[in-house]
Amino acid sequence: MIKPKIKFSIGCGLLLLFQSSFAQLTDLARLEYSFIPKSNSEDQYTRLRALLNYPVELKNDAYFIVGGEYNRVLLNLEDNYPFDTSGLNKIHVIDLNLGYTFKWNEKWRFGVKFNPRIASTLTKPLASDDFFMNGGIYFVNDKSDDENLKRPYRLILGLTYNATTGIPFPLPFISYYREINETWSFNAGVPKSNIKYAINDKNNIQSFVGLDGYLAHLQEPSIVNGENIDQISLSVLVGGLGYEYLFTKHLVWYLYTGYTFRLNNVLRNENRDEVFKLDDVNAFYLRTGLKFKI
Repeated sequence: MIKPKIKFSIGCGLLLLFQSSFAQLTDLARLEYSFIPKSNSEDQYTRLRALLNYPVELKNDAYFIVGGEYNRVLLNLEDNYPFDTSGLNKIHVIDLNLGYTFKWNEKWRFGVKFNPRIASTLTKPLASDDFFMNGGIYFVNDKSDDENLKRPYRLILGLTYNATTGIPFPLPFISYYREINETWSFNAGVPKSNIKYAINDKNNIQSFVGLDGYLAHLQEPSIVNGENIDQISLSVLVGGLGYEYLFTKHLVWYLYTGYTFRLNNVLRNENRDEVFKLDDVNAFYLRTGLKFKI
C-alpha cells in the first residue's frame, strides 16, 4: 500500500499489507494515481499516493530508514443510496515508515519495520479508532545484480502484521524474483506476481496479477440497515498489462491497466461485519506513476 467502489474481504485484506510492505522495502520515492470507474454508473474511485523514504547509513553496512506515505482516496458516489454518502467522499491513509536493516551474514540481510497508521475520513479530531499499527520482519537474499550468476535472483522471506486485517498474529511473506535470460524475468509472490519482458535497456512490458485495497474508520458513521456503520473497506483482485520506461536504473515511469477479477467495496460495523455492499461489479483498472527505487 495498499479502490473505486469496492469491497475489502478480510481474507484479501491479509494480503494488502504485503504489497505495501514490498514497496516500502524497495521504493525511496513514489507518486501515483489510480482510477477505477464503476460499471454502468457515474460512481468512480480515485486514489492519489505519495511516498518518501530516507535511508541513513550506519556502521557495518547497516541502515536506518525513516519516511512516510500518504494516500487520499476519493469516492465519487453519484448513484442513489438509502443513506447520506457525504461522509464517505474522502478517505485519508497516512503511514509513518520506520525501518532498520543490516547484513546478517554474507548471504542474508535482515530488516525490520514499523508502520503506525492513521486511516480515517478525518472530518473530526483524531480518535483511537483512527490509529492502526503495521509492521514486519524480513530476510533478504539479493543476488539480482550478481554478474557471476547466469540467472540472478532475489528472495524475500518474512512475517508481517497488519492491524486492519482483524487477524491477531503475524502472517508469512514470500517474494521470489528470477531472471530467465537477458530479456525475460518473473516475480512470484503475493499480492503481486508478474512476467516481464525487457524490450531494451529503457522499455519493459509485463503481464501481472495483483491485489489492492484499504480499510479506514468513519468518523461520522451512518445508520444503514438498522446498524451503525463504523468502517469502510475495499479489495480488488486485478490482472492486466503493464509498461515501464526507465529514465535510469532507479527512476521509472510506469503504467498498469487491466480488469478486476474481484472488486468489493463494503461498509462495516465496529466488529468489521459486512453491513452494506457499495459495489461488487468488475471494472476497468488504471494505475500510473513515477518511482525512485533502490
